[in-house]
Amino acid sequence: MSQEQFRNLTEPMYYLLLTLVKPLHGYGIMQEVEERTQGRVKIGAGTLYNLLARFEEEMLIEQVAAEERRKIYQITDKGRKILQAEYERLQLLVQDGKVTLADGGNQHEA
Repeated sequence: MSQEQFRNLTEPMYYLLLTLVKPLHGYGIMQEVEERTQGRVKIGAGTLYNLLARFEEEMLIEQVAAEERRKIYQITDKGRKILQAEYERLQLLVQDGKVTLADGGNQHEA
C-alpha cells in the first residue's frame, strides 16, 4: 500500500493512530478511543485488529513490547507524519466551514 491510501483517514484510523502516541495494547486502544471521543467513536475488536495488522504492515505502528498475551503498539515516525497530515487536513476543513458558515453561505464573486 502506498502512503496515498492513508491520505484521508476514517475516524477509527485517525483515533487509533492518535491513541498510539503512547504505547498501548488492543483493549486499551478500544477503551482510550471510546473515552477520548466520549463514546462517539467505538472501535470493535474485528476492526481494531484488522487496522493494527494493516498499520503494522505499512510501518505506521510497531510492536514495542508484550505483556503476557498482549501486544503493545506505538506509532512510528511514518505513522506520526500521516497523523500530522490528517490533522492539518481536518484543520483546513474546519476553517473552510467556519469561513463559509460565518459568511452565511454567501459566495463572493470576483
